This record gives sequence, C-alpha cells and structure tokens, in this order.
Amino acid sequence: MKSATGRWVVGDDFHGREAELGILDSRIRDGNHVLLSGQRRMGKTSIAREIGRRLEVDGWVSLFADVEHAACSEDVIAELARAAHPAHPIAKRIVDGMIRPIRRNVEEISAVDFRVKFRAELDAGNWRRAGDELFATCAGHERPVFLVVDELPVFLSRLLRDPEGKRRVDEFLSWMRRAFQTHGAGSLVAILSGSIGLAPLAARLGLSDRINHLAPFRLEPWDRDTSVACFLRLAESNGLEAGEDVGGAVYDALGLGIPHFVQRHFAHLWDFSRMRGGSAVSLADVEETYRTGLLGPPGHGNLMHYETRLREALDDSTYCIAIEILAEASVQRIFSPDAQRALERKYAVDDAPERVREALGVLEHDGYLEPGPGGYQFSFRLLRDWWAGRFRGHHAPLAKRNAVRKASR
Repeated sequence: MKSATGRWVVGDDFHGREAELGILDSRIRDGNHVLLSGQRRMGKTSIAREIGRRLEVDGWVSLFADVEHAACSEDVIAELARAAHPAHPIAKRIVDGMIRPIRRNVEEISAVDFRVKFRAELDAGNWRRAGDELFATCAGHERPVFLVVDELPVFLSRLLRDPEGKRRVDEFLSWMRRAFQTHGAGSLVAILSGSIGLAPLAARLGLSDRINHLAPFRLEPWDRDTSVACFLRLAESNGLEAGEDVGGAVYDALGLGIPHFVQRHFAHLWDFSRMRGGSAVSLADVEETYRTGLLGPPGHGNLMHYETRLREALDDSTYCIAIEILAEASVQRIFSPDAQRALERKYAVDDAPERVREALGVLEHDGYLEPGPGGYQFSFRLLRDWWAGRFRGHHAPLAKRNAVRKASR
C-alpha cells in the first residue's frame, strides 16, 4: 500500500470502504443518480474513482469531470466533453454534432485541445443544447456510461457571485435535472459530489426540488479499527516499525478517522523516523509529529482548505458568523445556547437568528461541528486545535462579551 497524501487512490491502495462501495455500486447499477456528500478529505473522489474502475472491469465506460474551476455553465459543458474524450466513440459522435466539426481525428488531439475547441463553440444561448446532445450521446452508447461530476457545489457557489447568481444557479440545476431525467434510463448514471455541500446550498436558495432526483449518500469517517488497520498496512508496506498502540494513538490524536489525515500523519511519522536514521516510531513520536507536522507549518495548507471551502459555501455576512462560531467552539470547547443567543444579539439585524442557523447547518453538514447535549462542538480534534491556536489569545467568550456590554450601559 503506497503512502498517498495529496492524491486520490484506487485498486490496491484503496482501503476500508467495502460496505460503502457495495451500496453505491448497487445504486449505480440500478440506474440511480447519486449525490455523494461528506466532510473534507473523506475520500469522496477516491471512492467515485474506485467505483468507476470496478465498473470498467464489467464493461462500463467511466467518465470523470472536475468542474471546480468552471466560471459559467459553458465551462461545465466543455469539461464534460473533455471527460468524454478518452472514450473515442463517444467523442467522435460529439464532434459530429458540433457547429464547426474538428477536422482532425479525435485520437490525434489531446483531451485539453478537445475541450478548448468544444468550449469555443459554446455561448449563453447554446450550452443547454450542447449539453443535451452530449448527454444523449452518452445515453445512446452501446455500453452503459458512468459519469462523475466532481466539485459541482464549488462551481455553483462561484456562479452565485454574479449579480444574477441565483437565477443562473436555478437555470443550471433545472437543466441538469431535466437532462438526467430525459437521458438517464439506466444507460447513463451519475455521481455528483463536492467538498462543500450541495444540499445546504440548494436549501439556502429555495431550490431543493432541483436536486430531488438524486439519491443522497453520505460518506462517514472511518471507525477506530479501520483507521488503525490502514495505518498498520501503511507501516508494513513501507518498512516502518509501529505497533497497534501507535496506530491507536494516531487515531486518538486526530479524534476522527478521516482517511487523508491518517495518511498524512503516517507520512510525518515515516519522515520523522528516516530523518533520525531509524525505522521505528513510538507513542511520543506520534504526539511530536502531531504538534510539529500536522499542526505546524507543514500542515497549514491542508487545514487552510477548510476555511477556503467555508468561504466558498457562504455569503460574506454568514461566513463571518461561521468564523465566530468556530472560534467560540474551539477556544471554549463548545458553542453553547447562551453563546448562540449572544451572537444573534451581536449581529443586531432582523435575520441574524436565521443567518446563525444557516451557518450552523453548513458547519454541521460539512463536518466542522456536531451537536451535543451542551451545544455544538468539534469532533475532529486536529481541526479544533488548529482553530484554537489561531484564536486562543484574542477570543473573548461570546456570553462574557454580552455581559460586559450590558454592564456598561
């Protein structure tokens, strides 16, 4: 098993999701389009890729489109065309339907050039027709087609920044819903996924009915046994001497079995042992690499990803409220009902309670916080410790701030 800290994994490097793979495989084979959700770094891309690999063994065509960087609907359709390029019979039929067909054989041009040429044919007036033709081509292929559209919510959040953002999101989701219902009679089946939640975004815009054709499936964290087993497989495969107690300490340090961070902690321990000229690690080494590696400068970029995605998921005002909630929950170890009321009073606008609830809904859906008997708290210790390190020195508890304001009147 190879160490993988920044890439998706398939085949022998894939670990610990057999039950989830079985459920998703059945849904896909039954012709159900799936909305795949789960918190950051949970392995959504890897499981979608692995399903595609297994379906290809059984004769399916597997297409993968990452639309994270798309700025408009035309970009998404062009990215779907790029994803279809390796399936040359499908790509050739797509070319035949273009306004100005490509004069070279599909096999002679790269996927990137194919996307560029296809994108040049698209505008605000014809992207729907082009998308319909692309879906119809996939649905009419002699073999069933499995399509993954990754990071769709990121694209839709970017679309919202347009002055007519809500209308454009509605337009795109309505088109996609109709296209899947028209062309997805078992021959074209899709998984839509992303690192921010599509369901909360659609609910915020009042567009939940635009995605009700998708069967929801949430990818949960690994349990302790699965996390430890992955760590021990990595250790054995890479010549690191580490017992089950070390694997358990890694899980306890993280507080949650998020595949990417189990891999990341292993990589820090492996590097730590080699820099000392050895091949064994101890419980003390787990705490040292947690503090200096995962929480230190080497891990900063991985954790900043959580803030970046949160900014993309929320408008500016609600994002500021979410940051206040995370600061409170990390420093005080809980975001209590008293703190929630104090935050609502701080933002003295009519919709403050609604915005706080919206922020909490996204933070819960995307795995930052979970509700408990005394309020909301972090389940992911690493994320809590990172956030607390940023705010501990200058965060005043919300309830105390409210008491100070009352006393000063």
